[in-house]
Amino acid sequence: MLSIQSIIKDYEKHRALNNVSMEIPKGSVFGLLGPNGAGKTSLIRIINQITKADAGEIYFKGEKLQEKHIAHIGYLPEERGLYKKMAVADQIVYLAQLKGLSKHEAEKRAKQWFDRLEMKGWWNKNVEDLSKGMQQKVQFVATVIHQPELLILDEPFSGFDPINAEMIKNEFLNLNQEGTTIIFSSHRMESVEELCSHIALINHSEKILEGKVSDIRKEYSKNHYEITYLNAESIDLNGSSAFQTIGEAKSLEGKYTQVIQLNEGHQINDAIAFLMPKIQFNGIQEIIPSINEIFIDQVKHASA
Repeated sequence: MLSIQSIIKDYEKHRALNNVSMEIPKGSVFGLLGPNGAGKTSLIRIINQITKADAGEIYFKGEKLQEKHIAHIGYLPEERGLYKKMAVADQIVYLAQLKGLSKHEAEKRAKQWFDRLEMKGWWNKNVEDLSKGMQQKVQFVATVIHQPELLILDEPFSGFDPINAEMIKNEFLNLNQEGTTIIFSSHRMESVEELCSHIALINHSEKILEGKVSDIRKEYSKNHYEITYLNAESIDLNGSSAFQTIGEAKSLEGKYTQVIQLNEGHQINDAIAFLMPKIQFNGIQEIIPSINEIFIDQVKHASA
């Protein structure tokens, strides 16, 4: 869907993006991650043609990104921008017309979205008369009303209570299932873990990792396994060349757990073969790091 190739962006003496490249697959929910000031917003603004890159190219569906592609992109910025004195319906219809819809089609789609998001009584209200969460819903409708092929969400759950956050989450997942590609920028790692199929991490203006979430989590695993068994905690699990124990065994409701780390050149079956005569197995599970753990580790590593 979107191919970002060697993008450089400078602001006076600050380089916001340094030779950043990434591939955003069609139909993916792509998490764009990074600490504050990393360069995420600069990249998003270049994709939306709000600003221009100083070097590099972006391709939209195989074509060099140009003005005509804006009609196929929906952008929900972190800094919300609505006309406070304008009626909600008039505003949504106006913004939809800027994206190429006729007034009749814009009004028809707006009424459908008002029904879906429980906004029926808001049609003639001014934006300034709505709560922050209600204004967020209006902005979301304005972002998706033209049925964009690429949807860019920058901290989309900011300002929502849990019920409305869940509603909006379900709506953009429905859009994704219908074929919309989504770029999702957020500091909420639990949302990234739950929603994103792919991620890229930018830090200090450079991309430091990219790929499928499942592949990245596997790549950064440390060969740690948690073993659960029923024997007494006094059993010594050391002495194997296949693994080493990490920390002390813990007990809970008659069961004991011990974390082990496989040594290089060994498989989990080697550890099991050593442990079988010693303990009564209840379970064994690989410990795979979360995206939040990987994010923190990689940002600290890059900063160091």
